[in-house]
Amino acid sequence: MCSLCGVIGGNEHWTDAVARPGVYTRNVERFDRRRERARRVSAANRVLSAFGMSISDWQGSSFLLSTRTGKNEIIEDLGHLWPAAEQLSGRICDPLDPVLIARLEEGRHG
Repeated sequence: MCSLCGVIGGNEHWTDAVARPGVYTRNVERFDRRRERARRVSAANRVLSAFGMSISDWQGSSFLLSTRTGKNEIIEDLGHLWPAAEQLSGRICDPLDPVLIARLEEGRHG
């Protein structure tokens, strides 16, 4: 299950490769594609902030993953986000860590 959106079945919905009901596809209007891409970046940044990183959309074709210390890496899609984050930070970045999830929930409701 995807840790960011809850879709079951792998990372392909982040890569724009497979059409699924209610999930971004290449067949939607350009405005909707940009809005959905921005929503995914925002969701990823909520989790990445706990690891001292952020991601930004890079011209609508790839993403730029950055650390607070200035390290950067370009990733082609969000399906490669967590392996890239671990490599860039040099530590395990588990978006499903129960302590992290509780902290993010507190921030959302507090």
